[in-house]
Order: sequence, then C-alpha cells, then structure tokens
Amino acid sequence: MSKHVKDIVARGEARIVAAPEVRAEVRHQVEVDRNFELPAALYAATAGCFFAFLAITGIAFASPGLAIPMAIFAVFIVAAFGVPTIWTRLKKNGLEPNDTSPMTTGQFGEYGIMTHTGRLMPRDAAIQVLILPVLVVLWGLAAVTIAALV
Repeated sequence: MSKHVKDIVARGEARIVAAPEVRAEVRHQVEVDRNFELPAALYAATAGCFFAFLAITGIAFASPGLAIPMAIFAVFIVAAFGVPTIWTRLKKNGLEPNDTSPMTTGQFGEYGIMTHTGRLMPRDAAIQVLILPVLVVLWGLAAVTIAALV
C-alpha cells in the first residue's frame, strides 16, 4: 500500500538508508541478429515481383508522362529492399562485424522456419512470403487486360 511520507519525514521518524551499490558493467542480454533467416532467393523473388509489376504496367501504359512516376516507383522499391539489406549487414554495437547470415536454400528446404506461432514448413513459408507480391503481379496483368479490352 502507499501512504504519504512527508509527515513521517517531518516528524523525524523516517529511516535513511544508504543507496545500493550498482555495478557499472555493460550487460548484453540479447544477441544481436539482424537477418530475417529467409533465403536470399525468396527476398529476390519478392523484389522481382514488384519490379515485374512495374515492367508490365510501364510497357502496357507507356507514355512520356509516366516515365517520372515509374522511375519514382522504382526508386522506392530499391529503397524498400535496399535499406533492410544494408541493415542486416550493420555491425553489432558499432564494433563487431555481424557474423549472422540468412539460411541457404538447402537449409530452408530441410528445416523450414520458426515463426512466432510455430514452425512453418518451407512450402508454407514461401507461400506466406510470396502471396502478396504474386497477387500484385496478377493485379497488374488484370489491369492491363481490362485496359486492352475496353
């Protein structure tokens, strides 16, 4: 329970104790692991799907007015996939090199991947990673097909 201590201090009934000693050593309780464990092939396939969408729509709707927006989209895709790539290679604590690396395709095929909700088999993990990028490509194909037929 809590109570006001001002009156206890004022009456002189408060007990003063020495502050506990604190050790000044640095503790690292968590191992720094910046990689996402998925193989580079899945990462490249995801980026490739987004670039495929740009290529499909850029070729189908080619006009000089779309050159700059398509270039901006390409820069955003490069940034969206480049920054995490750089982040995985950063040094631990600013000093030690990051010695972790993503799984190889063989390791991924053999073990799958551990997620927050449990282990995923390689096929299931690949489906979860690639479903949105593949749907984006299919969306681009559908938009191009509709524009060609209308």
